[in-house]
Amino acid sequence: MTSKKKLNEKIILIGAGSSCFTRGLISDVIRKGWTGEITLVDIDAKVLSLMERLARKMLDEGNSTVKLSASTDRRQVLKGATAVICTIAVGGRDAWFQDVAIPRKYGIYQPVGDTAMPGGTSRALRMIPAMVDIARDVMDLAPNALFFNYANPMNVICRAVRKETGANMIGLCHGVFCTAGRLAGLLKTTKDKLNYTAVGFNHFTWFTNILVDGKDAMPELINIATKKLSDGVDTKKLGTFFEEAGDSKEDIGLSLTTPFTFELTRLFGAFPCVLDRHIVEFFPHMFSSEKAYFGKTLGVNAYSVERTIEEGEATYEEAKSIALSDAPLPESIMQEMAGEHEQVCDIIESIRNDSGARFSANLPNNGQIPNLPEDAIVEGPAIATAQGLQPVMTSPLSAAILGTLANRFQWAELTVEAALEGSRDKFVQALLIDGSVKSVETAYRLADELLEAHKEHLPQFIFDDKP
Repeated sequence: MTSKKKLNEKIILIGAGSSCFTRGLISDVIRKGWTGEITLVDIDAKVLSLMERLARKMLDEGNSTVKLSASTDRRQVLKGATAVICTIAVGGRDAWFQDVAIPRKYGIYQPVGDTAMPGGTSRALRMIPAMVDIARDVMDLAPNALFFNYANPMNVICRAVRKETGANMIGLCHGVFCTAGRLAGLLKTTKDKLNYTAVGFNHFTWFTNILVDGKDAMPELINIATKKLSDGVDTKKLGTFFEEAGDSKEDIGLSLTTPFTFELTRLFGAFPCVLDRHIVEFFPHMFSSEKAYFGKTLGVNAYSVERTIEEGEATYEEAKSIALSDAPLPESIMQEMAGEHEQVCDIIESIRNDSGARFSANLPNNGQIPNLPEDAIVEGPAIATAQGLQPVMTSPLSAAILGTLANRFQWAELTVEAALEGSRDKFVQALLIDGSVKSVETAYRLADELLEAHKEHLPQFIFDDKP
């Protein structure tokens, strides 16, 4: 067996203002003993300065030889990059909140609003032009770099970038990886004994096959789901959980906050990922109205968006305090942590070492899921080799599971067109296909209000007050 190479990479992190991602990436690089360079890029100079200071303290504390730099201009630093990682959020938390708050005026409630429903559609209009511009710069200055995207909405961003630029963008999300760990706990085993196939649409990916020590574990998982459902949903406990824990601390036992996930598991014979918080957004006709989620209102007192944003602010303030402090770093800052950064270093390492390790990635469908649209971005297993991430061929999906996904890929294609063309009508069409709005008139009114709220981030659209 050949030994692993100690990697010497030039990594460009675009969107380094994300304190969780930046911290997680730096700690992973230190833990792996990599050398080389990391350049942090963000358009917000103030936030970038803080993240650079925090990263430098971490590298010093970890005795790392990695060189660190920062820039507000990606074009100045992209040349020679071996890996580019994007984590941007156009408009930040303020724009995200508007994506959720404005639809509430129309009786539409969302627990996340970054992938589907009106919030995800609106976010895509802001994100796609910015990501296409980044991709063009990568193609121009670092065409051989591994190119990763963590920004949401994952599917439409990756589709738009590939369609418009041809860039080999790989979409990564820790949802499947994280859920596999939780399933291992539910099945009373460890993740290393779990073998699975998970395919679908980012944030709505189906575990269609689960083996534990080579034995089919799906019947056991269906039995567990059936038992959980027979116990019923304790709405009082559910309410207490949301009041005390918040959406970022979902029950690790999958017993309290995933009743819809268990219902789908029992009914479809497969386990949907990433649990109720994301999955309900793919069934807006069932859950988007007030008190529709087991007596709770999504985004308000079930998976509160306000609380999620507050927790994000608190995380940033904590990072800021640590960065500006002269005290030694707390021990926790260097510890391995869960989050969206998970696996990217492992993937880079596996590609450089041609190890053939298996991961979950968002890639164009070139037949790996036979009955989903060709070239659509699908989330599924991929093998890391010296040639990059190679998709794994899987079996056709059942008619039932295919039915839950087929419409979503058409919504994605239409949303990409709306964003690239600056088309109000296609934005309205996407809202109708998504299924949240109750009428065409509502779709137009909602679209116009979202466009007006975000017009500073929508240069591709024409507004009446433009000269």
